Amino acid sequence: MSGQLVGLTHTPDRMVKFPLLFWIPAMRLSQRSYSRVPLILLWTGLLVLVSSISACGDPAGPRAQDRYIARTIAIRLPQGHLTKHPLDEEISRRAFKLFLKSLDPMKLYFYQSDVDRFAEKQDQWATLLKSGDISPAYEIFSVFLKRVDERVATALEILQQPLDFTQDEEIIRDPDLLTYPKTPAEAHDRWRKRIKLDLLVLKADKETSGPAAIEKLQRRYTSFAKRIHQTDEDELLETYLSAICEAYDPHTSYMSPETLENFDITMKLELEGIGAALQSEDGYVVVKRIIPGGAAAKDGRLKVDDKIIGVGQGEDGEIVDVVDMKLSDVVQLIRGKRGTVVRLEVLPADGSPKRIITITREKIELKDSEAKGQVFEVGQKPDGKPYRIGVIDLPSFYMDMSGARLGIPEFRSTTRDVRRILDSFTQQGVDGVILDLRRNGGGSLQEAINLTGLFIESGPIVQVKDSAGRVMVYDDEDTSVAWRGPLIVLISKFSASASEILAGAIQDYRRGLIVGDHSTHGKGTVQSLIDLGQELFRLPNAPKLGALKLTIQQFYRPDGDSTQNRGVLADIELPSLTNHLEGIAESDLDYALPFDRIQPAKYQVYPDVNSAVVDFLKKRSEERVNNSPDFQKVKQDIERYLAQRQKKTVPLREEKFMAQVKELNADKEEEKRLRALDEGSEEGIKRDYYLEEVFQIMTDYLQQRVVAQAR
Repeated sequence: MSGQLVGLTHTPDRMVKFPLLFWIPAMRLSQRSYSRVPLILLWTGLLVLVSSISACGDPAGPRAQDRYIARTIAIRLPQGHLTKHPLDEEISRRAFKLFLKSLDPMKLYFYQSDVDRFAEKQDQWATLLKSGDISPAYEIFSVFLKRVDERVATALEILQQPLDFTQDEEIIRDPDLLTYPKTPAEAHDRWRKRIKLDLLVLKADKETSGPAAIEKLQRRYTSFAKRIHQTDEDELLETYLSAICEAYDPHTSYMSPETLENFDITMKLELEGIGAALQSEDGYVVVKRIIPGGAAAKDGRLKVDDKIIGVGQGEDGEIVDVVDMKLSDVVQLIRGKRGTVVRLEVLPADGSPKRIITITREKIELKDSEAKGQVFEVGQKPDGKPYRIGVIDLPSFYMDMSGARLGIPEFRSTTRDVRRILDSFTQQGVDGVILDLRRNGGGSLQEAINLTGLFIESGPIVQVKDSAGRVMVYDDEDTSVAWRGPLIVLISKFSASASEILAGAIQDYRRGLIVGDHSTHGKGTVQSLIDLGQELFRLPNAPKLGALKLTIQQFYRPDGDSTQNRGVLADIELPSLTNHLEGIAESDLDYALPFDRIQPAKYQVYPDVNSAVVDFLKKRSEERVNNSPDFQKVKQDIERYLAQRQKKTVPLREEKFMAQVKELNADKEEEKRLRALDEGSEEGIKRDYYLEEVFQIMTDYLQQRVVAQAR
């Protein structure tokens, strides 16, 4: 789910010293939204957890602290990055492209002449950064604000005019094929087409049409302009410096103080607030989800799709109007320490009159992001009893780093939670275990190592190479094993980083089967977080200046292969739309580092999996999939999607557009399944057709083991 959770966190007091594995598509200032953006650990449904925000309004200009931050990053990038690439003209040119792309990905705002003028200074970006000069960010952004105002004014004019939906024309959907408009007339025509597309989409989605649709777009465009004008210095600094950092690789970036605070929430899986996921929709703050067990859930009055239009502090504080306010600023108003009171002015989704809801803030545990286990009964054993299969849904490799650093015995740990689940499975007499990593985008390197160790006795889990070429081997040194029985690891294109370490090690040791998409994401690098306040001031209460997330190492499987750009290949592949989505894999990202390999480590393989077993199970699965109506629908969806992907344009003639939509919407079940997988379920692990096939693979696997043991 895209949105923001309302709560309050604290920033770690010292530099984070735990190696981290991330997959974080960059946050942008533009109108483009990312449907799957896990902040530090890819939750493939985004819950961005925002904290402190500076004053609203256009960014005034670079601050003294910005110069310190820029100079520090200019030093650390070439020194500390895995590639040791100098901060030079090549990096400057890459950063220039990335910054423009972050602001105007569909080339709707800037003129070509604007870009040509900006480009005159692009080779100087590296030199300027070394002196702490970030003036290009402000120069470009000031023009961007001007162009946004002009384009929105144009859009509002176009909306007042009749539009011809019988005309045979198209709009280019691939941004790589677009050029910036050269004249006002060209910009006007591009927006005319964009508005026609937006109106057609509203009608196709049965949201609205006619005058109501026009009114909706008027509000959407004006709200966007207001949001862009509310960009503060921290946001602009983060976007600009991240463009420079991402010129090194997609996972190096600058994290503002608010983003750094979010890091702590996602690792600890807790916050303080009311427990509601919010989203901005056309200027309104809309409740998208109520967190079970949170303050809002206990109160019971705030509902999904309610609109929050005002926020007041305490029992009698002034109600502040939050319509058209930046979402992160609204979050800041609603958040607060446990035990304090917040008042929300709400427009109920059911159409009843607006009302004031008073809620006392509490500590909220993000249980939808923690490990969950559930036992399912499947098929029938020779003795007539059903097989008992334990499924573990693991959205991330979380770890309470501050708790670990302080030596708290029971700090929050993925490995500890999964061990408890496995112990419970053993007590319940499960026959096999399925570890579901399909929406797991990574997290703590140490947790990935420790968790893999729950399934093997000991040995190397991952090898890590630094910028000097030195290779370190990280072993599981704990000989205790929590689960020795049959194991399947479920993967998808969204399984990244730490997930790939576990899947790769399980495959190399032949300890279990890898099932799912053709391969995992393909992120094979390690990042560290450098707290810039501590880096600059070395004081216990150093100012909050954000952090540099820096790629420092590349990791390798026990067999010596990197997962970088290639991922971990499934032993048994199942049809899925995620296998074919654009822009998901590491290889799709700008300036991704290449694949390579090193010498294998020494390790002892298990007898659990061999080529004969895999071939047998794969053949049986293919037979079932080919006879499954559900999987056949998925294959048809894939064919339709691939056919549409080949088309670089979208028709704007209503008849053709609706025909295309009808074809794409012929079956919505796969889309619903993927959305449910993305967001997780509050009602436990869903037993759908996909999981049923994995159950069948497991029962075949169990039967094969019985046959093998009988020999």
